[in-house]
Amino acid sequence: ELPPSEFMQVADSTWLVLSVVSNGRAPSGCQATGVTKIARSVIAPLAEHHVSVLMLSTYQTDFILVRERDLPVVIHTLAGEFDIYKEESGECVPVTCDDVSNGFLKPKPAASPTLHPVQSPQTRFCVLTVAPDTLPAIATMLIDVLFYSHRWVPGEAGADGQDHDSITFFAFSLIEGYISIVMDAETQKRFPSDLLLTSSTGELWRMVRIGGQPLGFDECGIVAQIAEPLAAADISAYYISTFNFDHALVPEEGIAEVIQLLQQRQESGR
Repeated sequence: ELPPSEFMQVADSTWLVLSVVSNGRAPSGCQATGVTKIARSVIAPLAEHHVSVLMLSTYQTDFILVRERDLPVVIHTLAGEFDIYKEESGECVPVTCDDVSNGFLKPKPAASPTLHPVQSPQTRFCVLTVAPDTLPAIATMLIDVLFYSHRWVPGEAGADGQDHDSITFFAFSLIEGYISIVMDAETQKRFPSDLLLTSSTGELWRMVRIGGQPLGFDECGIVAQIAEPLAAADISAYYISTFNFDHALVPEEGIAEVIQLLQQRQESGR
């Protein structure tokens, strides 16, 4: 519904959203452990079948976006591990491989994926949620943070492939009434503490940003580059794909181990 604009860049593909739930229903009252819990069962198999994905971890759960044209491959790839349903008129209807057999191509032998450079700024982040009925109380502050607080120049951070001391990052999502926010610890201090909800431990997160230049949408295996080694080490992570780069948030106390794991993977891939 947005009008055409010279200021808006839109990716060519149409994307569909997948979510992984337990026992046919989404978990209630618990915080997701991040993309690493589905790394072996979803992320890695899709990468092996040359399926490009975008990831969006939220306070409540994880979402996987796949291109609509890749849906036959996605369902054939995941059908052996999952019961797959599609939503029709608000109802969940079982999907079988026969429903999407048209257009399915067996994957070619996968080439070794490109290992993109990673950067880990010193910025500390919070993963938060807010009750929908309290959103108006912080709406003005959200708008200020989103549009007026940061004077950011494209390309000035991370373009040289080096680690930077800080990074400007603020993510807000509203999905089926559930709100999820990622912000740095300094920005959090601007909001009323009694309205923002986080885990009982109040843990802080550090970021690993993937890519020395904009990644594009056609390459597969970018999420797997981070998710697989973290899953093997049983390290929780939130993963957020954006238009230009991918970002993984890991618990602050585990950042040194994460960087070591990723460096080892980079070296073994050369």
